[in-house]
Amino acid sequence: MFLPQSTHRFTCDIFCRVINNFGDASVCWRLAQQLANEYNWQIRLFIDELTILAQLAPGLDAGRKQQVLSNVSIEYWDHSAFIEPSAKVLNIADVIIEAFACDLPAPYIAAMAQRLSPVAWINLEYLSSEDWVSDFHLRQSPHPRYALTKTFFFPGLYAQTGGVLCEKNLNAQRRAFIESTTEQACWWTSLGLPQPDPAATVVSLFSYENSAINVLLEQWRDATNPLVLLVPQGKISGSIARFFGRSMGLRAFSAGMSASVCSLSAYSLPFTDQIGYDKLLWSSHINFVRGEDSFVRAQWARKPFVWHIYAQADNAHLPKLDAALANISSALKPPARDALTRFSNAWNSYPAHSPPDWLDFIRHREAFEENANSWANKLASIGDLAQHLAAFVQNILK
Repeated sequence: MFLPQSTHRFTCDIFCRVINNFGDASVCWRLAQQLANEYNWQIRLFIDELTILAQLAPGLDAGRKQQVLSNVSIEYWDHSAFIEPSAKVLNIADVIIEAFACDLPAPYIAAMAQRLSPVAWINLEYLSSEDWVSDFHLRQSPHPRYALTKTFFFPGLYAQTGGVLCEKNLNAQRRAFIESTTEQACWWTSLGLPQPDPAATVVSLFSYENSAINVLLEQWRDATNPLVLLVPQGKISGSIARFFGRSMGLRAFSAGMSASVCSLSAYSLPFTDQIGYDKLLWSSHINFVRGEDSFVRAQWARKPFVWHIYAQADNAHLPKLDAALANISSALKPPARDALTRFSNAWNSYPAHSPPDWLDFIRHREAFEENANSWANKLASIGDLAQHLAAFVQNILK
């Protein structure tokens, strides 16, 4: 799908309030870099948690309130700083993106209304695959006081949505990595780990706390074939330590530690930047991912994955999970599709749901691998989020 690239260098302010762990910062940082480096936009990223962003963006100094990295101007969002409602003083951009309904400062909105030339005001929403998204994507909302209109921009997994983030060179980078035994060996060495036995299944586990993890670890321990588990430091690390602590006295599972029992070997990895996380996904056979950003990257990795969706009150997240699975698994034959659905529901709903059954899932690995590749091609065909956003802005500000 071709969307025209803007020849005008738009200025753009992105506002990010970090709420959902690293996901908000990660999505905004990816979008800021892509608009700056692929579309030549002049980007300012206002973010209220520089310490979070610093873990995703090597080279960022969390102690500096203003800096430039990867052609993006990054500013600490001090919520008390915007006090002068003047478009001249605040230097209002052509495009204003409030990420995930973070609410712009009132003086900034007032200054937007004073700007002589029009602005494109966009509320970037969370990713969802539900059918209603296409009805709300690009829906507009007039401001009650000012002559301003906000447009809701919905990422999604099908046409009539905004698509998802994907850099233009991402697939080329992935192919170069998986086709280079030297580069893969260097990656394993950089982690201080031996390359796995070719007979082993390599699984990456990036998850929220999950009551189903013990059941799964037991199944991996008792499996016939070896399994190498790679665990980036995070919320699930404590559960891994408790599992191995029962037999090994392990009290923590900090970065650099490892533990083995029967067929299961587990390695704790340091929290990595975005490029490092992509390489983790590319190096694993099966990826467990969480939230929004890693969910999208798992799809571009073209490997089978299991999604731990962010839980919401009254199980409002489960229809979103079902909708995503329906899209991603639509080309699978019923036995494989049903196994993926069963396992995903068990991983997200245990103990209300029956426990996850690894053997039931992994017997369809070949089908999942074929589907992961064809699904990534289908997702790419609808265009990516930055493409759609740039085309939209170009159309309304031309």
